[in-house]
Amino acid sequence: MAAPRVVCVGEGLAVLVADPGPLEQSETFHRTAGGAEANVARVLVQLGIEAAWVSRVGDDGFGRYLVAELDAAGVDTSGVIVDSGRPTGLYIKERGSGSDHRHDLPLGDSAMTYYRSLSAATALSPNDIHDEVQASIDCADLVHFTGITVAISPTAEQLTRSLMARPSTVSFDLNYRPALWAGRSDDAARVLGEHVRGSDIVSMGADEAASVFGTSSPIELREMFPEPRHLVIKNDAHTVTAFEGVARVDVPALTLDVVEKIGAGDAFAGGFLAALLMGYSAAQRVRFGHLCAAGALTGHGDVAKVLPHDELAALAGTDDNAWATLDYAAVAAVHTEAAL
Repeated sequence: MAAPRVVCVGEGLAVLVADPGPLEQSETFHRTAGGAEANVARVLVQLGIEAAWVSRVGDDGFGRYLVAELDAAGVDTSGVIVDSGRPTGLYIKERGSGSDHRHDLPLGDSAMTYYRSLSAATALSPNDIHDEVQASIDCADLVHFTGITVAISPTAEQLTRSLMARPSTVSFDLNYRPALWAGRSDDAARVLGEHVRGSDIVSMGADEAASVFGTSSPIELREMFPEPRHLVIKNDAHTVTAFEGVARVDVPALTLDVVEKIGAGDAFAGGFLAALLMGYSAAQRVRFGHLCAAGALTGHGDVAKVLPHDELAALAGTDDNAWATLDYAAVAAVHTEAAL
C-alpha cells in the first residue's frame, strides 16, 4: 500500500538564530529553515508519510536554501514556484541568556522578528495550483495549511478558500498571529471562523481561541464549530482535548524540561496527522502529537527531531499510568545513544 500523502501549503522562511543574549550584541547567526507548513511536512516524512510542500520563494540564496533543505528532508518540492520579483521571507530568532541587560530575555525564552512583508509567499494565489500541483492534491489523503497562510495576503486567502472548495480533506491549524492581522483585527474572527467551519481537521490553542473567538472552553468551541469531524484544542493546562464527531478524549502532555517552544505546535500537528492517517485511536493520535511536540520542546530549532515510528507507537500505546510517568528525556537519550 502506498504511503498516505499530505500536501502542505504555505510560506517557508529562512531563519537566522542569534547568539544568546541581547540581539544587538550577537555577532554570529546560525541559519536554519522554518515556516509552519514546511515544518509539518518535515515531521510527516520522518514518520514515513509522503509529503509535498507548495509555496513560493524568491530567486535568491535563501529561497534556494529552503528548497534544498526540504528536498534533503525527503519532502516533494516540485510545487514550489520561484518568484524573480520578490524576496524569500525570513525571521530573526533572538534567544535569552538571562543576564541583567535590559534588552535581554529570560534564559530559555525566544523572540522572533519577521521580515515577510511583500515576500514571495505573499503572492501565493489560486493561480499557483497548476496542473502538476492539482494532480498532487487530487491524489493526496489530505491538504494542510494554517491561519498564517490565510493572513499573509488577500491572494493567499483566496488560495486557501479555493483549497477548501475542492473535494480534498482539509487540515487547518488556527495559528493566529495578531501582527499579521494588524489594521484588520475585526476581520480575524470571521475569516478564521470560516476556515474552521470549512475544514475537516482543525487544531487550535486554547489561548489563541480565546483571543479570536472569545472562549477557551473546549465544550463551547465544539458547540461553536460542529462542522470539522476532528477538532483538537490544546489547553492552557497542557492537556489536549480532541473531538471526533461528538466523542471526546482528553490527553495530558508529558512532563518536560522545556528548552525552546518554537515549532512545538507544528510538531504536534505532524504527529497527530500522521497517526490519524495510519489509523491509530483518538487517544493515540494525541499522544503521537505530544511525543513529536516533545522533540521540538527539548531541542533548539523549528523542526523537531522525532523518535522512530515504532518507538512512538509503543509509547503511544502504553496505559494511562505509564504515560503519566513517562520520562521522555530518558527515552530520547537511549535512542540517541543507539544511533551513535
